[in-house]
Amino acid sequence: MPSSITRTLASLALFAVFAMPPPQAAAQTTSEQELVEKARLTVDAMRRDKDFSWLETYLDRAKGVLIVPSAIKAGFIFGGEGGNGVLLAKNAAGEWSYPAFYTLASGSVGLQVGVQEAEIIFVIMTQKGLDQVIKNQFKMGADASMALGPVGVGVGASTTPAFGADIYSFVKARGAFAGGALEGSLVQKREELNAKYYGRAASARDIVFDFKVANTGADGLRQALARK
Repeated sequence: MPSSITRTLASLALFAVFAMPPPQAAAQTTSEQELVEKARLTVDAMRRDKDFSWLETYLDRAKGVLIVPSAIKAGFIFGGEGGNGVLLAKNAAGEWSYPAFYTLASGSVGLQVGVQEAEIIFVIMTQKGLDQVIKNQFKMGADASMALGPVGVGVGASTTPAFGADIYSFVKARGAFAGGALEGSLVQKREELNAKYYGRAASARDIVFDFKVANTGADGLRQALARK
């Protein structure tokens, strides 16, 4: 590749990393209800996409989900990623909770070039995985095991799902990105967003385990997850 093109790509990638607002700032431009609605659209789109046909099987057995409808990843040598999301859990009766708000953030160093936006559904398969996410700060792959969910159909696709990991990630990406991984990403609570959305202080445990608060604006998301 000509050196002038390489320098241009490097400049654009670096600009994208440093111009990207931190996850906390992203919440100031996107309302909580907009985030919930985008999460619903992500669930609907992935459930309709034949490349994510295994998602249904994993959701049936899931303890919970963390949905990040717009994770922005950019970098050149130094990479960064950020996005807000919602956590929901399933009770013993199979009913999905209302959402608690979270932020996904990560940084990495390595050979990576590009800018990418992705929709991500982390399907939490074990109680251990769900308990770890409920903590104040959770590190993917360190505090609970994580693996990529099976993607694709046909001869090249998995014919038998695996359930050995605590969390499986289903990622639908747009753009070009080489290198980097979700493992090592930090997941943090956003309890100030919980308070805004429910009109009172509520911890993630209050919302997803104890069902102490509700907002009918999230019923569409809950129905999208429950839909067979």
